[in-house]
Amino acid sequence: MAQEKGGQAASEPEGDLQTQIAHRLADVRARIAAAAQRAGRAPSEVTLVAVTKTRTVAEIEAACRAGVQDVGENRVGEAEAKKPKLDLDRACADITWHMVGHLQSRKASRAIDLFDIVHSVDSVKLAGKLDRLADERDQILPILIEVNASGEASKYGFSASDVPRLESAVAEIVALPHLRVDGLMTVASIAADPEEVRPVFAQLRDLRDRFRGRFPRSGWPHLSMGMTDDFEVAIEEGATMIRVGRAIFGPRE
Repeated sequence: MAQEKGGQAASEPEGDLQTQIAHRLADVRARIAAAAQRAGRAPSEVTLVAVTKTRTVAEIEAACRAGVQDVGENRVGEAEAKKPKLDLDRACADITWHMVGHLQSRKASRAIDLFDIVHSVDSVKLAGKLDRLADERDQILPILIEVNASGEASKYGFSASDVPRLESAVAEIVALPHLRVDGLMTVASIAADPEEVRPVFAQLRDLRDRFRGRFPRSGWPHLSMGMTDDFEVAIEEGATMIRVGRAIFGPRE
């Protein structure tokens, strides 16, 4: 049984797959609206990215029919397998595809053909390769720079603890002509209480504001932070993109 903010239990929806996903999605949107209201923000400022790692084509299509417009995949191979099978002429015709997982340089060429935005640019080397690939395709690729704000060794991203080094890397990346740096992304630690990771989200917001002033080229509109267990706190700290899977699709089997 899922737990909502404030300790109230939310019962699992009944009915077919479409009904279940629509019910969960409505609940997530209500929680987004409440969190935005607490922060004095409009819910429209927050993009909900439905993370479909390990989810089936039927689940993705059900989410699209329920109103999902942004889909996030963690793995290039999964996107390659699922995307051709989706009902692109109907429910999933206009969705935006987000690469939200770790991206290896050797898979960058495949990724740039699959995704509309890459959240997880975690090295100058990867940024340079994406820039060259975008040049070959005569396009500008929107990206986010991934920051390891939690300090965990298991996390990808530039270290937030070494700001001069991070700022030097950012300077190199924003100078690449075929990338548009739209903001920062982070993955917070797993915590029993979402309040424990609030400082991580606040730190990412402060870094974004610093870089927005230092490198104003693209405006830095986005902060991609917050997942199923902590997205409300992330919104309160300024998230403009949240990456939610389980709260929409239910527990993974």
